[in-house]
Amino acid sequence: MKHQLKSLVAAALTVAGLTSQLNSFAGDITATTYHTTKVDGLNLFYREAGEPTRPTIVLLHGFPSSSHMYRNLIPQLAAKYHVIAPDYPGFGYSDQPAATAFAYTFDHLAAVTDDLLNALKLEKYSLYIQDYGSPVGFRLFVKHPAKIAALITQNGNAYEAGLSPAWQPFRAYWHDKSPENEAKLRGFLTLDTTKFQYSAGFHDASRVSPDAWTFDQMTLDRPGNQAIQLALFYDYQNNVKQYDLWHATLRQYQPPVLAVWGKNDPFFLPAGALAYTNDVPKAEVHLLDTGHFALEEEGDQIANDILTFLAKNVQ
Repeated sequence: MKHQLKSLVAAALTVAGLTSQLNSFAGDITATTYHTTKVDGLNLFYREAGEPTRPTIVLLHGFPSSSHMYRNLIPQLAAKYHVIAPDYPGFGYSDQPAATAFAYTFDHLAAVTDDLLNALKLEKYSLYIQDYGSPVGFRLFVKHPAKIAALITQNGNAYEAGLSPAWQPFRAYWHDKSPENEAKLRGFLTLDTTKFQYSAGFHDASRVSPDAWTFDQMTLDRPGNQAIQLALFYDYQNNVKQYDLWHATLRQYQPPVLAVWGKNDPFFLPAGALAYTNDVPKAEVHLLDTGHFALEEEGDQIANDILTFLAKNVQ
């Protein structure tokens, strides 16, 4: 009897040990790891988490941020998905070649991002697009529609209806690249404006960590970065010119679309979220009482919306 009892206890301890190891392994899966790899002669930085055999979500950041904006979302998604969040050239921890040596256009940022995803051997993935992530992501969608399992747009605009009056100085610059018009846009590169982007439209701005705008401003203040951002400000007009192509591709392929939108965004209006239903009638639209960087205030809600959406639409 004693021998049997000892055997049962030993078996139980063995199972408990394995369970503990499995739980530890599962916990490690959600931990973010940090990588730099050489692509197109550039050192590109990306964050990664989750089991690579699971469906992949690629998180494409906006201006003036980097993959840092996804620091809290990544572990929330990684329990069920493989997550990749890169920094574009000139942003975050990726290389910043001079504007005279590298063409800072959205075509080029998308091409480099595509080459990175190919180097990581990602054959199919969902895209989370925010701000600049939208023109980068839509170029990937147009080029590889079969690779895109779903589109999640968080204040990632693709419609004229979504552009607020705050875009008027940019439109003036597109029409006339004069020193006077350029000077007005330099104001968008200051600390005050960066802080404004992280607080405008939030119902409780005290929930936004100052780490967010401090980190972004550090990269904006690097020597040579203003020339990079001004080049992208000027090139943004080519995104607007491609809207019709993006809409046609949406209509043709009907990918699952989730729009989770800070409805108080001073730059991208709620009409830009609702417009997705014009081309993808089944698109889900959630308007949240927050601003441009909605993850800072409504990150838990957005994570839950994404997990619910992907569970229904991505196997």
